[in-house]
Amino acid sequence: MQNRINKLFQEKDSKILSIYFTAGYPNLKDTLLVLRELQAQGVDMVEIGIPFSDPMADGPVIQASGNIALKNGMTLHNLFDQLWDMRPEIHIPVILMGYLNVVMQFGLEAFCKACKEVGVDGVILPDLPMDDYLCEYKPMMDKYGLAMVLLITPETSDERIRKIDDNTSSFIYMVSSASTTGAQKSFDEMKQAYFRKINGMGLKNPRLIGFGISNKATLDAAFENASGAIIGSRFMECLRQEESVSDAVKTLLCGLK
Repeated sequence: MQNRINKLFQEKDSKILSIYFTAGYPNLKDTLLVLRELQAQGVDMVEIGIPFSDPMADGPVIQASGNIALKNGMTLHNLFDQLWDMRPEIHIPVILMGYLNVVMQFGLEAFCKACKEVGVDGVILPDLPMDDYLCEYKPMMDKYGLAMVLLITPETSDERIRKIDDNTSSFIYMVSSASTTGAQKSFDEMKQAYFRKINGMGLKNPRLIGFGISNKATLDAAFENASGAIIGSRFMECLRQEESVSDAVKTLLCGLK
């Protein structure tokens, strides 16, 4: 079966909206509930964060959600159990985002096999070295039909960007800045110049822009400069503030209009 990520980009080449949430937050067993609500309210793709004790790329909002999820008892084993019955009702692409240590403790092949069995489409591991990806992770992920999504930042060299583009086949996660995740009111000219530079490189993979997207201005900027946007911290704030998951999704989407 064709990977759902590639199918999405074939069917919709602009204004793709992907939403991140931390597994096990605000409650341990909320994972499928959050997935259902995001799909029902029109989100195109979902990125599920595997909570980790030392999340180097995450800002304070997502770090706090991860700490609560860990206290709730969320583990990678629990997450796979929760996702076991996902696919009869969840049709949008689902990506797992985590850190290398968690996957290494679980076992690479066991992790890839579990992803395939539950219907996960892709993986993001921000701290995975490129050489390890090419030599060990890419062959295993190819074996199980998983897409690896790699990140670029304004500091990423052109050579590395092209290497990433040549060795992936889903999309490139275009980080808006070199800082951690977190909401921003707008993207300054420096970031806009970075977006234009990447657009001018003629890359084969589509791009989604993430980190800092929280309102209409930042969302529109992402839509103008890439195939879509990834929103995380703002949605986690909505989950914290609203009484229900449904209300959290509505609040998020209303704030983007």
